[in-house]
Amino acid sequence: MSSTVSEYELLRIINADHNDPFGILGMHKVKSDNKKSPWFSVRVFNPDAKSIKITADDGKSIYEMDMVHEKGFFEAIIKDRSDYFFYSLEVETWSENKFITYDPYCFLPIISDYDLYLFNEGNQHRIYEKLGAHIMHLKGVEGTHFAVWAPNAKRVSAVGSFNNWDGRRHQMRSLGKSGVWEIFIPGVRQGDLYKFEIKTSGNELYIKADPYAFRSELRPNTASVVHSVNPYEWNDLEWIKSRNSSAPYDKPVSIYEVHLGSWARVPEEGNRFLTYGELADALIDYVKDMGYTHIELLPVAEHPFDGSWGYQITGYYSITSRYGSPDDFKFFVDKCHQNGIGVILDWVPAHFPKDGHGIARFDGTALYEHHNPKQGEHPDWGTHIFNYGRNEVKNFMISNALFLFDVYHVDGLRVDAVASMLYLDYGKKEGEWVPNKWGGKENIDAIDFMKQLNYTVYKHHPGIMMIAEESTSWAMVTKPPYNGGLGFSFKWNMGWMNDFLRYMSMDPIYRKYHQNDLTFSIMYAYSENFQLVLSHDEAVHGKGSIINKMPGDYWQKFAGLRASYGYMYGHPGKKLLFMGGEFGQLNEWNYMQSLDWHLLDYDNHKKLQAYVRDLNMLYKNEKSLYQLDYSYEGFEWIDCSDSEHSVLSFMRKSREDKDILIFICNFTPRYHFKYRIGVPYNMYYKEILNSDAKFYGGGNTGNLGGVQAEKMEFHNRPYSIEVQLPALSVIVLKPENNNVGCYS
Repeated sequence: MSSTVSEYELLRIINADHNDPFGILGMHKVKSDNKKSPWFSVRVFNPDAKSIKITADDGKSIYEMDMVHEKGFFEAIIKDRSDYFFYSLEVETWSENKFITYDPYCFLPIISDYDLYLFNEGNQHRIYEKLGAHIMHLKGVEGTHFAVWAPNAKRVSAVGSFNNWDGRRHQMRSLGKSGVWEIFIPGVRQGDLYKFEIKTSGNELYIKADPYAFRSELRPNTASVVHSVNPYEWNDLEWIKSRNSSAPYDKPVSIYEVHLGSWARVPEEGNRFLTYGELADALIDYVKDMGYTHIELLPVAEHPFDGSWGYQITGYYSITSRYGSPDDFKFFVDKCHQNGIGVILDWVPAHFPKDGHGIARFDGTALYEHHNPKQGEHPDWGTHIFNYGRNEVKNFMISNALFLFDVYHVDGLRVDAVASMLYLDYGKKEGEWVPNKWGGKENIDAIDFMKQLNYTVYKHHPGIMMIAEESTSWAMVTKPPYNGGLGFSFKWNMGWMNDFLRYMSMDPIYRKYHQNDLTFSIMYAYSENFQLVLSHDEAVHGKGSIINKMPGDYWQKFAGLRASYGYMYGHPGKKLLFMGGEFGQLNEWNYMQSLDWHLLDYDNHKKLQAYVRDLNMLYKNEKSLYQLDYSYEGFEWIDCSDSEHSVLSFMRKSREDKDILIFICNFTPRYHFKYRIGVPYNMYYKEILNSDAKFYGGGNTGNLGGVQAEKMEFHNRPYSIEVQLPALSVIVLKPENNNVGCYS
C-alpha cells in the first residue's frame, strides 16, 4: 500500500527531520473515493513494530494498519467513520513482544496560548507548572507531558528509558513563535529517565537534560527523571502562617551556614554522605541545641562537580540527588519548621556551567546566555552569564525562585554573586566587556531582573528573606524597587567582614593603630539591612580556618575568637557563622570530608562550642540585640576612642525603656582591673555574659555577678561603673530594675 503522504514527508518523519510531526502522524482527514465525505488516515511511526492494530474507543472497531515503509511507518485508511475518534494501538514488535498503548499524536496541545504569551513576555511566574515533565491523565490515559523551550531548534524529541533513547520515536510539536515544543507520551511514569534530543539549525544533534526537571540522576549520570512534586503532605502550616504574618527585620536571625556533603559523613560506609533523612535527625537536633534560628544551605540544586560546592548548577529545579529524593528534602525542611528552624538556600542566578548536558548553547544557539563572549562569559569562573534581557530567561529564574518557595517551603534565598550581576566589567579587563546603552558599566537588564524578582516573590510569599551577597558599595540594595532600590531584604556586610577579620588577624600590639577597622562599620550600619557574616568563603582557598586567623598562642587564639564572636553578636545586624567555626575547626574547610568533630573531645573546643551556644541564647532572649537592628536608636557608643587600650564599649537598645545591654570589648591580652565607663542609669549592672568565664575556657576574671553604678560623671553621662576587664574578652552587662536613676 502506498501512503497518503508524499515520500518526501514520510522520509522526513523516518529521518527525524520534520518540524511538524503532528501534521503527519496521528489521525487526519483524507479525500475519499466518493468525494462526499472524507475518510480518516491514522499514521504511526514505530521502528520496532512488526504489526499494529487500531482499536476504536467503542472497543469494538478494530483496524489493521499497513506497513507502508520498512523502517516502521504504518498507515490505516478508515472509511466507516464520520468524525475523529479516540483509539488505542496494539503493537507487536519484531522480537515477538505485544503491548497496548495510545498514540501520542492523537492528543491536542496542552499549554494555552495565554500561558505562552505570558512566558514570552516574561510574566508567567509559575512556568514550571507548564514546562518540563508533568505526570497527568488525558482522556483517561496516564502519561507524562513534556515541554521545552528551544526556539531555534529544527526538531526536538523526547528521548528516554521509555523509547530506547531513540529521537525518531517521539518527535515533538512546535507551538509556533513561542519557541516551545511539547508532547504527551502515554505510559511514561514516575522514575522514568529522559532528556531532549535537539536538532539544531545546522543539523547537529544535542542531547540535553530538561532545564525544568524536578529530579535528576546522581552524578556522573546526567539524565532527568520524571517526578511529581505534589504528593508530600506538609505539617508546617503554623510555621508558614507565622512567617508570613510579619517581616524578619525586628526578629532574631542567627544563621548556621552548612554544606550538607561535609557537615558530617559516614566513614565506616565508604565516607558516604548523610541522607536528607539522617540530616533531619542529626543536623536539626544540633542546630536546635546550639540556638540558631536558621540553617543556610550551600546550593542544593543539582550540579555535576562536587568541587563547585553546588555553585555551578545544571538542574535549577532539581534538588540534588546526592542525599536523597525531592520528597526526602521536603521532609528535612518540614522537620526544620516543626522544630522552629528556618531554611535558607544559596541560589545562583548569576552564572551557569558549560557542561554539555546543561543549558549552555541549549538549542545550538546562545539561548540562556549572551552570544557575545564579552557579555556571556565569566573569565574567572569559566561559566556563562545569564542573558537577563531575554524575557524567557528572566522568567526561568523568577519562576525558579517561586518554585523553591512554593514547592519546598524554604524561608529565604541567599542570592550569590550579586556584584557580578550588577557590573558588566566584573572580573574583566579593559576591552573584555561591552558597555550598556548609555556607555556605563552597570548591567541594566540584571538590575531590572532583580527588582522584578524581589517584587514577585514578596507578592506571593511575604515574610521570606531575599539576601544579597553583594561585595561593593552599590546603593539601596535593600530598599524597595518603588524607591529605586533592588528590593532585597538583607545584604551581606562584606565591608564589615573584611575590616573585622583584618583587625582580628593582626598582632594585638598593632591594633591600637587600627581601631577604625572596628568602628567604621557603624558609620554605614543603617544605610542597608545588613547581615554580619563569617561565611565559608573565609575558610577556603588558603585563608585558613577562622580560629587560625587569630594571632598568639593556643590560649590567645581561643580567647581572641571568643572576643570576636562576642563583638559580632553585639554589633547591629543579623548573624551568620559557617559550620565548624562554632567549635574552632582547626583545618581549613574541605568539601570532601566531614568536619573534625573529634575536636570536641578537647576542652577548649567543647567550651568554645558552649560559648557560641550561649551567645545564640543571649541573642534570642534579649530584644535589644535584634529589635532595632536597622534603626540608629538601637545602638549607642559609650566610648569608641580608647584605641590606646584597644577597648570598645557600646549599648544596644530595644523599644522598651531601660531595656539595654552594655558591651565592653577588650582586644588585647592585657587585663584592666579598674576600667571605668559611663552608664545611663543609676542601677545595678548584672554581668550576664563574660567570654573569659572558666566555663568557656577563659581565665575566670570577672565582676562577681555585676557592679553597682556610682554617681560619677564619665563619658558625658551622670553615672559610671568600674569593671574588671579580662584580657581578650567581651563582657555584657544588663541593668536591673532595683533603682530609678535615669539619664536622658
